[in-house]
Amino acid sequence: MNSNSQPIKLFLVLAFSCTNLLVNLTSVLAKPTLDSSRSDGSQTKTTLAQVASFNQPPIPPGPAPGGRVRGGAKRGGPGCKITKLDLTALVPFTQEANSVVNVWGQTTVEHPSWFFYVPYTKDLPYTVEFVVQEDPDSKDSKEIYRKAIALPDKPGVIRVSLPTNTPALAVDKQYRWFFTINCDKEKNSPPTYVEGVIKRVNLSAETVKELETTEPLKRYAIYAQKGIWYDALTTLAELRQKNPQDAALQAEWRNLLGSIRLDDVGAESILPVTP
Repeated sequence: MNSNSQPIKLFLVLAFSCTNLLVNLTSVLAKPTLDSSRSDGSQTKTTLAQVASFNQPPIPPGPAPGGRVRGGAKRGGPGCKITKLDLTALVPFTQEANSVVNVWGQTTVEHPSWFFYVPYTKDLPYTVEFVVQEDPDSKDSKEIYRKAIALPDKPGVIRVSLPTNTPALAVDKQYRWFFTINCDKEKNSPPTYVEGVIKRVNLSAETVKELETTEPLKRYAIYAQKGIWYDALTTLAELRQKNPQDAALQAEWRNLLGSIRLDDVGAESILPVTP
């Protein structure tokens, strides 16, 4: 064997190893990461590869929830003006073969939050109201909450929460909610509105313990995997508001809304909470 071949082989082995190391390092660095605060105030890096997509649960048996995920405006007349994007509830929905839309989602908390894309601003003389009712399938539904909502300074996603001084949502019970914008002072034209059904559920003791001991991004992932829409959305919205410039969080927000076919509102701003 040629004595010069040994140094050449050694050089090729080293070069190949360095190339593999560089490729692996580049792959790791290319993964987007998020800084998530632990309960003790420390920071931890979490890759978005660990975040699962939303796992939409089946609609419970019984009467279909129905609902309306978008509120459209009609041309002409004294009603709501036409906008690029319609009023939209940030909630999962299904559309059946008979064109019936079902707007339905789950929460684990007693006083949850809802999110809506609102295309109208406070300079317009429109009135807005949010209502929550018990027994969505009953003709005698009891109203547990009604609140006038202020229009925002600019179009965007607003948060509406059920106050702690109102009756808590009961476990395994469904409630119907309405978000209505009346654009005609004389009320001669129908309002634009969205509506749906929310159900409070319990998670297993093991999952609850895991949620209590992990950082917010992983909590969001757990809620998404378990099909708990309202808690997943609220957790991610709060993370985004604390880190408004975080491109990875913005991408995850768009991915989440895209998973329920609301891609068009995924790029819209989440507006500050108003009293």
